[in-house]
Amino acid sequence: MGTLGTLMKHPDDIYPLLKLKMAAKNLEKQIPPEPHWAFCYSMLHKVSRSFALVIQQLGTELRNAVCIFYLVLRALDTVEDDTSIATDVKVPILIAFHRHIYDRDWHFSCGTKDYKVLMDQFHHVSTAFLELGKGYQEAIEDITKRMGAGMAKFICKEVETVDDYDEYCHYVAGLVGLGLSKLFHAADKEDLASDSLSNSMGLFLQKTNIIRDYLEDINEIPKSRMFWPRQIWSKYVNKLEDLKYEENSDKAVQCLNDMVTNALIHVEDCLKYMAALRDPAIFKFCAIPQIMAIGTLALCYNNIELFRGVVKMRRGLTAKVIDRTKSMDDVYGAFFDFSSILKSKVDKNDPNATKTLSRLEAVQKTCRASGALSKRKSYIVKGEPSYNSTLIVALFIILAIVYAYLSASPRI
Repeated sequence: MGTLGTLMKHPDDIYPLLKLKMAAKNLEKQIPPEPHWAFCYSMLHKVSRSFALVIQQLGTELRNAVCIFYLVLRALDTVEDDTSIATDVKVPILIAFHRHIYDRDWHFSCGTKDYKVLMDQFHHVSTAFLELGKGYQEAIEDITKRMGAGMAKFICKEVETVDDYDEYCHYVAGLVGLGLSKLFHAADKEDLASDSLSNSMGLFLQKTNIIRDYLEDINEIPKSRMFWPRQIWSKYVNKLEDLKYEENSDKAVQCLNDMVTNALIHVEDCLKYMAALRDPAIFKFCAIPQIMAIGTLALCYNNIELFRGVVKMRRGLTAKVIDRTKSMDDVYGAFFDFSSILKSKVDKNDPNATKTLSRLEAVQKTCRASGALSKRKSYIVKGEPSYNSTLIVALFIILAIVYAYLSASPRI
């Protein structure tokens, strides 16, 4: 459905989308003047616009540290993801990457598009890194070292078991959770969270991405990237790539549902982690991606389209999440709503239906126990609302004019 058609179906998306657009516009005006910092923030906007928006919630010192942390790990990930790099070249780079971030002259050409620019001009990232406080530098170096070693391990090892899957996700994302907890603590903003809760924050996001990106990863050229564990997919097909073929549609959906059920095991830890956060900016920074993850799983579950093309939340719903997420009450409400959507899609004949429902009911029990469910706007639309299309178009035009005027107005 086109943009206008989507807005006509979801007119309450218009205001949050306008606010998101204005926030993105303001980001462009906030890029620091120093060349190395200008490069880092410009690159952040290019490789992850959603993260660039969320990171702006943080104060300047912590924001700079998180920006560099993200770009360092994105560069490390670019090396890992480039399937054209020979293993004997790639592994030493991954293992030594934590030392390269101290070298203003180091760079390595790999990746494509914006990621290639990041790698070619990595000296800007190193320069900015060296301006961070020592506590931030040590946390970033430690996580980069551990992640690089873990990535190198899995270059030479396939994801066979669910334990392998958890270990791989720990290296590429759980460690990000640990690192962010360290940065929040170094900034004197939060108590140091436990490793297990921090790890779950990363694993929930990573497993959601691995599920959503199945088709992109399996079709990677020159070599497929395979992250779904054999222990799960081998119950349904002989080869992981067989899931994308139409004749295996029923088995593919069952396998997908198995993967989503596996990801749900981390939700309660994530809710505990977020409930303990004190700083409002850090809370919002952490909460928005987690809500996006449960929303994405609700969309992916039992959805054969995941094996045919791109499945992702509509932009208007993303804008709503960003706009509405202000407190833990909002988080409980969002998790309850999206888990309800997911629960409504469970087929009692699915091999994992009982396990899936059990995990969803545990999540919903936690959300109900919070007492927050009556205090928020629901993400679930009950019935199709009836709107006058002419009024919707007129409203859209008026809001577009307001946005154009505000964008053109000089800053005071």
